[in-house]
Amino acid sequence: MSLSHKIFMKDLTASIVVYKNSSEILQKTIHSFLKSTQESKLYLVDNSPTDALKYLVNDPRIIYRFNNKNLGFGAGHNTILREILDESRYHIILNPDVYFDENVIPTLYQFMNQHPEIGQVMPKVLYPDGRIQPLCKLLPTPTTLIKRRFFNFYTSSLEKENYRYELRFSGYDRIMDVPFLSGCFMFLRSEVLREIGLFDERFFLYTEDIDLSRRIHKRYRTVYFPQATIYHYYQRGSYRNIWLTWCNIKSAVRYFNKWGWANDREREFFNQRTIQQFAEYNG
Repeated sequence: MSLSHKIFMKDLTASIVVYKNSSEILQKTIHSFLKSTQESKLYLVDNSPTDALKYLVNDPRIIYRFNNKNLGFGAGHNTILREILDESRYHIILNPDVYFDENVIPTLYQFMNQHPEIGQVMPKVLYPDGRIQPLCKLLPTPTTLIKRRFFNFYTSSLEKENYRYELRFSGYDRIMDVPFLSGCFMFLRSEVLREIGLFDERFFLYTEDIDLSRRIHKRYRTVYFPQATIYHYYQRGSYRNIWLTWCNIKSAVRYFNKWGWANDREREFFNQRTIQQFAEYNG
């Protein structure tokens, strides 16, 4: 590898929150992290009804926590974040359906060391077949989320909406400051979390990553860094499961109740500032 394991990264931790996940895919996520580091700890937070996934703990760097109930995504990660913020310089939020090569974490680690003004960084995210996942987004309006969730059969209208909302015009080939970075892989600076707070546990599932990215973006840079690449299966469970759909709707309502529905001047300011990075975009 081009970046040596000599970067021991004792001051880096990571957590994965699981709930009845595929053990085959989860093993790839765990292996990706362990092969990238030598002394970093990985916390496996199990919200499942049984501890059937405990057998995956086969390395002393893995710390397993069985909650015996489903705390939710943000609350599950918070159980670990409260423990490690004073001892870990960086923490990575990992989805249980991502995988990557051994250069990714050292590359991001060095990038964050070189840029103390950055509070969060996300690598390029690809589908397993190599297609780009457009996971750099503007802060959403209610109209945007409603269109994307319930009116995706209006293909031309949705394509126009996503072209702007997902910053597709950027080409995803440059470093960008983005107010909403996906929660599938969040490389976070711990001192920033100590300042702005952890995940808002009112969001059981969905929109907690929008909320956290936005709070970080208010005071620090939140950056997309395409020189590192991960792969994400991206299940889109809320499109197939009625309970997940309900969770998505409830979280969206709580998000807009918190930040504003039609009247959100901060959203307008952040989104306009983001688009102004691209002089060639006239949409």
